Amino acid sequence: MKKIVLITAVLLLSLQASSQAQRYAFVDTDYILNNIPAYRSAQEQMDELIAGWEKEIEDIYNRIEQMYRNFQSERALMSEEMRKRRENEIIGLEAEAKELQHKYFGPEGEMNQKQEELIGPIQDQVYNAVAEIAEEGNYAVIFDMANSPTLLYTDPRYDLSDEVLAKLGY
Repeated sequence: MKKIVLITAVLLLSLQASSQAQRYAFVDTDYILNNIPAYRSAQEQMDELIAGWEKEIEDIYNRIEQMYRNFQSERALMSEEMRKRRENEIIGLEAEAKELQHKYFGPEGEMNQKQEELIGPIQDQVYNAVAEIAEEGNYAVIFDMANSPTLLYTDPRYDLSDEVLAKLGY
């Protein structure tokens, strides 16, 4: 009986000690990234690239729309061979537009590659700074407020966002 009580006491003390050792904090990566000039610059570059790509695709779709309107108005005057040729031109241009969309915005498209090139290193620096702070402060978990809106309440004294910025030199 004494052994069971002793074992139970040791287990409870070890559980209590381990639960007290775990610390939690949070950061807001949106706040952190928006306070890094290199990130803002990279984001502006991305926005310009995306706007250019979207304009290029929009121009093709406008050409398709114009070609289709012309085709509809002239269709009655066309021979069957000419109709097929114009339909194929429109279909070919639609395929070209979709291919361009995939090239720019697809899963392995230029947008993702450029984002990885411009923004990836900055995000890696932020992650490494958070990891260092977690290790130095003995934090078990650091939540990201930017991507976790389900946290209903957070005490500002546990917000390490400014500490991450300071570690990054901002």
